[in-house]
Amino acid sequence: MSGQTYTGDVQVGGPADVRELPGLTIRKLAVSEMANNVYLLTSTATGESLLVDAAAEPAALLELIGDADVRTVVTTHGHWDHHRALLEVVQATGAETVAHPADAADLPVPVTRPVSHGDTVPVGDQTLAVVHLRGHTPGSIALVWRGPEGAGTHVFTGDSLFPGGVGNTQSDAARFTSLVDDVESRLFGELPDDTWVYPGHGADTTIGAERPNLPEWRARGW
Repeated sequence: MSGQTYTGDVQVGGPADVRELPGLTIRKLAVSEMANNVYLLTSTATGESLLVDAAAEPAALLELIGDADVRTVVTTHGHWDHHRALLEVVQATGAETVAHPADAADLPVPVTRPVSHGDTVPVGDQTLAVVHLRGHTPGSIALVWRGPEGAGTHVFTGDSLFPGGVGNTQSDAARFTSLVDDVESRLFGELPDDTWVYPGHGADTTIGAERPNLPEWRARGW
């Protein structure tokens, strides 16, 4: 697999980390006092790009984008720290805005393409599958890319799955159960262990690294 130097360890104010995979280039940048991760995905074949979470610092995001042909901005969920630069990025690129309808009212711009569980979103000749993960917010989604031979499987989880646990559910037992159930069935139940996980904040992980910890997460309730 190419992109051996990629670690996913990025710092606010630092450069993007770049992963070149067969069919897709992934650029990860950290922005804002919340250390939000932003991902720019570019089809190798067509040059078309998609941005995951226009979180903050529009100037930094537009520098990341450069002359990339950004057709789409996906917002993983409605929390304010994940869409503060969405208006400026959409104005600069003319990109289509994608989010789940349950969180659409929280965004600063209209959602031009609502998506639900099982839908797909294109990045040039590549395809992202939408996974609805209910609990962190009502409309939280993850995006799964199943690459060609040698590229592996990759999932962008927003704030629903991190190294060491699921997203914050504010000590709400029902929301926690909903989220951990969806993560178990829709991510752990569907994706292989070597699936690379790109979260909304902090370091990357893999499905295999997190899977054994699920009983501990359930027991502790967060």
